Amino acid sequence: MKGILKIYHPEETLKYNIKSTYCKAVYTNKEHFLEVEIITDDSVDHVDDDSLQYNFPQLSLNVFDFPIDDSEIAGKTFTINDSDEETYTDVDLFDDEDAYLYDSELSFEKDDDGELQLCWKGNIDDFYTGSEDPIPFKLKCNFKQDEIVVEED
Repeated sequence: MKGILKIYHPEETLKYNIKSTYCKAVYTNKEHFLEVEIITDDSVDHVDDDSLQYNFPQLSLNVFDFPIDDSEIAGKTFTINDSDEETYTDVDLFDDEDAYLYDSELSFEKDDDGELQLCWKGNIDDFYTGSEDPIPFKLKCNFKQDEIVVEED
């Protein structure tokens, strides 16, 4: 497992397993930018049939074009507050519904094995019930490289 996303809805805590992760500091036009993509697993084997999560089995959370000081992100925390003028985060519900992220805080650390890991806290629109109040979420994942084994013929 690469990590877990928990959304703290007032009626139940929704848990998503992380399927894939991507993180990179991009250097372009003499500036550094942070890119992050977290995609959850679409499996609902661990979800009760009456769970709110059942209608939204998969999510994708993204950070794009967020300006940073340099390419080293380990040991740093970034606060992202999107505005009408500048948007750096996105959530895809794999549905026709829209949702937005607020007050994102991304903390990058190295684990005991030297692998980069992310703790992302923030708020997300309540796309389950349509309430006006955003609900908190926490995500923890790592960016460990998957080993690709190629069989010889």
